[in-house]
Amino acid sequence: MHPTPWPPTVLCVGGHDPSGGAGILADAEAVRAAGAFALTVVTALTDQDTCGLRHLYPQPAAQVEAQCRALIADGNPRAIKIGLIGDERLVPALCAVIDANPQLPVVLDPVLASGAGQRLGNQALIDAILDSLLPRITLMTPNLPEARQLSGAIDAADCARNLLARTIPWILITGTHAESADVTNRLYGLDGSTHSATWPRLPADYHGSGCTLASAIAARLALGMPLPQAVAAAQAFTWSSLAHAWRTGRCQLTPNRLYALPADPLPEVPGPGDQAGAGR
Repeated sequence: MHPTPWPPTVLCVGGHDPSGGAGILADAEAVRAAGAFALTVVTALTDQDTCGLRHLYPQPAAQVEAQCRALIADGNPRAIKIGLIGDERLVPALCAVIDANPQLPVVLDPVLASGAGQRLGNQALIDAILDSLLPRITLMTPNLPEARQLSGAIDAADCARNLLARTIPWILITGTHAESADVTNRLYGLDGSTHSATWPRLPADYHGSGCTLASAIAARLALGMPLPQAVAAAQAFTWSSLAHAWRTGRCQLTPNRLYALPADPLPEVPGPGDQAGAGR
């Protein structure tokens, strides 16, 4: 039997969230749901759950760079997605990987805070992202608070203008943190183009929506989709994964990124007083 032809691969570089809502596990699910396959490198281990993050454990920069290079040589990815970095000392390693593979589109989700609001980056990391990473990437996907923190501006259009001045081709500023009845995401291009998409605001709080969106975009770029279309399709996918979210812990809901897959019926679980099967 001949092996099934492998799908396009995406190199996902980011933190490991043990709860599975965000981080590398979220990346892998979003990429697979698009029909691609995720190769994963962990930048930081974390102590967190659906209620928040307690501690961050960045990994050695040399280890991260070596693993990225090994996977690129072996798996021939067609896109790179970068999420949580966690330590400014990892930025030169990531830049070296990008510089060695200039043909690959790079999507950066600048994770500067957890879903529950804990800070995940100091000023040194922000400076390294601005000075070194931004000129090397294809698309950045900050939420509005992150865009304000990175740009020094308040209005989304001003944030985009300041960040585009660093020669990044595209910026998608998401509106999940805005005080509005709907969520409006705005895509700004260095060529002056703008695209916006508005979605009904869902009623719950979610853990991993940003990771889901950025990875879904990277997967579609790996599949050959033009960037504006990849962004539009990934937004629709992300909204649906949130609309189908489930409760896997006590606090924020987890996006159901595999909602479109057929599910087997759940088995009946005996209750505490159910003696069925006793004595077997």
